Amino acid sequence: MVLEVKQSQLRLEKYFASYPVQPEEELPINIDEACKVTGLAKPTIYSKFSRREIPGYRRGQRLYFYRSELLEWIRSGKRSTLDEIKADARKSLER
Repeated sequence: MVLEVKQSQLRLEKYFASYPVQPEEELPINIDEACKVTGLAKPTIYSKFSRREIPGYRRGQRLYFYRSELLEWIRSGKRSTLDEIKADARKSLER
């Protein structure tokens, strides 16, 4: 019985492995979800959106965001550590 189940499992794995996996399309999120992702309050997100400081989309009266774009926006604000600044300075002087 266990052997038959294993063989069936292997056949199913081979069958599904032959199909290409399509990446799931990212769905837009609303401002409430954007607040959770960024940790910012709604008024702050509205202000940043109106000043074009945060990536987002407007359709009618609604704002939409993509989680990946918000995370990239957060990552782009990384401040260099002192060690990174010193390493960059050394590289510049060596040239």
